[in-house]
Amino acid sequence: MIASPSRRHRTSTLPAEVTSFVGRRHEVAEVKQFLCTSRTVTLTGAGGVGKTRLALRAGAEVGRAFRDGVWLAELAALDGPGMLAQSVAEALEIRDRSASSPLRVLTEHLRDKQALLILDNCEHLVEECAVLAETLMRAAPELRILATSRQALGIAGEQALTVPALPLPAFGESRGSLDALLRSDAVRLFAERARAVLPTFAVTEENRDAVAAICRRVDGLPLAIELAAARLRALSAQQLLDRLDDRFRLLTAGSRAVLPRHQTLRALIDWSYALCSDSERLLWERASVFADTFDLAAAEAVLAGDGIAREEVVDLVIGLVDKSILTREDHQQNVRYRMLDTIRQYGRDRLTASGQEAALRRRHRDHYRDLAARARAELFGPAQVTWFTLLNLEHANLRTALESAFGEPDGITDGLGMTTDLLYHWITSYYLGEGRSWFDRGLAADSEPSDVRARALWAGSWLAVIQGDIPAATAMLEESRRIGESLEDESILGYVALFSGMVAMSGGHAQSAIKLYEDALARLCGTQDPVGEALSLIRLSLAHSFLDDSSLAIRLAEECLSVCDAHGEGWHRAYTMMALGVEVWLHGDVERAAELEKQSLTFNRSLGDTLGVGVNLEVLAWIAATQERWERAARLLGSLRTVWRSVGAPLGGYGHLAGYHDDCERRTREALGEHAFAAAVRQGSRLPYDESLAYGLEEEPAAEDGPAEPAPLTPRETEIAQLVAQGMTNKEIAASLVIAQRTAEGHIEHILSKLGFHSRAQIAVWVGERARATDEAQ
Repeated sequence: MIASPSRRHRTSTLPAEVTSFVGRRHEVAEVKQFLCTSRTVTLTGAGGVGKTRLALRAGAEVGRAFRDGVWLAELAALDGPGMLAQSVAEALEIRDRSASSPLRVLTEHLRDKQALLILDNCEHLVEECAVLAETLMRAAPELRILATSRQALGIAGEQALTVPALPLPAFGESRGSLDALLRSDAVRLFAERARAVLPTFAVTEENRDAVAAICRRVDGLPLAIELAAARLRALSAQQLLDRLDDRFRLLTAGSRAVLPRHQTLRALIDWSYALCSDSERLLWERASVFADTFDLAAAEAVLAGDGIAREEVVDLVIGLVDKSILTREDHQQNVRYRMLDTIRQYGRDRLTASGQEAALRRRHRDHYRDLAARARAELFGPAQVTWFTLLNLEHANLRTALESAFGEPDGITDGLGMTTDLLYHWITSYYLGEGRSWFDRGLAADSEPSDVRARALWAGSWLAVIQGDIPAATAMLEESRRIGESLEDESILGYVALFSGMVAMSGGHAQSAIKLYEDALARLCGTQDPVGEALSLIRLSLAHSFLDDSSLAIRLAEECLSVCDAHGEGWHRAYTMMALGVEVWLHGDVERAAELEKQSLTFNRSLGDTLGVGVNLEVLAWIAATQERWERAARLLGSLRTVWRSVGAPLGGYGHLAGYHDDCERRTREALGEHAFAAAVRQGSRLPYDESLAYGLEEEPAAEDGPAEPAPLTPRETEIAQLVAQGMTNKEIAASLVIAQRTAEGHIEHILSKLGFHSRAQIAVWVGERARATDEAQ
């Protein structure tokens, strides 16, 4: 007997939405586009991220394109593969009275169907679902399959789309306008679900910070947000936030209408844990020791051993990426891996219970101590920028390693040495204040007059000089000198002389500073230390420039450039060009001075060195005033207010140049008049950081108040772009606008070309960004 469909002849089994669908506009458009180009699309991602809801919404929106409907097969309740084909047949409402196998019944039924089949929750039957999907694809040429799984099916022609967590409010965004905060999808979802249990709830000025923090703490996971919002029946937003440290106990009691594993956060992640092999579970637990992203080298160094061979780590990492426990992130240098904080906390709880946490933390600490030491050893050379970039990426792990070291009596010396090895990380990044606090903590905990303490004292003194804390710098240098003399250590005494020269220079004692710099240069050259040699030459050049000894200042700067070039070094070279630019400017060659400063600024921008950027922008402002480009000088002075605020002190470590700043500001104010000067400074201070740097480099005009940049598309192309953003196919667009499909295709090609894009998804994102910009302008 031949199988037949139900007498109800339904063309869809998608459930009605009982709660609002928040956000995901771009993801829906992307799914719809993938379904146009691929016969099998799999939505992957962590548990609770919203894969099922996204699949259902996308399926509902493309329903008209499938003559024989959109059908949902929910597979989560299946305990094994034996009933897989039968369950899918039942989902399709096939009434089979024959003796044929369920798989044959399915293939025969779908053979001539133009339909979309949603296979929901495939992860625990991923191999069997892959076989089923391939079999159905071969038998039914007009069938499309949309699967959801924590792991891709891995079949030919499959297009996998990772579903991210909802966009979160940035840390500073919670202090922006309330309307801007409410545009965050995570906050919108929290607010809507909160109103479902507490109709009077609203995001207000009083609770906005707590709401934003709750959304960040649960990683923007829709399920976790909904579970958190449900707790507002009894708690305020602040009370909820205060209790989220124990999120697995707090976030329970979800809807009774969903699967048990979606009713609590722990049950959800228990399910993911159960899908992993024993070795994958062990690696997951151990990987929770990382504070943020990590690379494969760190995983091999920290996680291998005691049941995991080093050569096994790469395959286990790949397995956890496939299962959406780890998320892959591409960086210029290499690939890094991230865990959602919720998943990390689950792994850490299990690691603690296993009794292995202390050993893993020690491995983690030792790895990052060694990493910092290698970075210091290779600082002055062609790998410098690579190291600076890596240390920035590893900052959270470095911080955790330092906390671990200083938290153990036998780790304090290691922690102090590591803090010193990271000196250039503190100076070239946003973490100068944090670096100073680590020095203060380590020096307070370790008073042994050792070479480690002496190095930490002179290194910490440099940060104090930059912050303008001259008394503290002087005290640290005096103690370091005493230890250096007792140890007869030329390197320590050389650096003490170098930073003592900076202290002298900050007080306007240029002659005393020069003697100290010359002493430092002799000692550090004697120890064959190119870092100290370069720093001494830069400071000597600036000091002689300050005393108007131009020829010697230039010769010293050029000597420093030769040292840097011989080692393939960039950072000290950029500062040397800055110093040379000051001297050249003082002697009237403003064009060459500007070019030197711009070269230096380009490097400092690439490194994210706000101190170097600030000095460069200072000199460029002075140059602009010399050229009587008063408006530019004022705007640069305005942008410097933002830069120096982030550093913590204006011209940190270069206080002897402050007179040039004051003279530039005075002359510019007189030339423009008070009102125009204030307006230009205000305009410069409002420029975003990146735009300030672009303006300093004269790469593009500074952003000014006025009409928005005109759209690069024609009105017709704009209309079509909006339809693309809605997820329409070329055929649907043509029908909507009553034009030929070929014409629609031509318009889309022009849109892609004009915008420099290569996918319809990028068009959708562009449309959304322009819509938000228009809303904000209004």
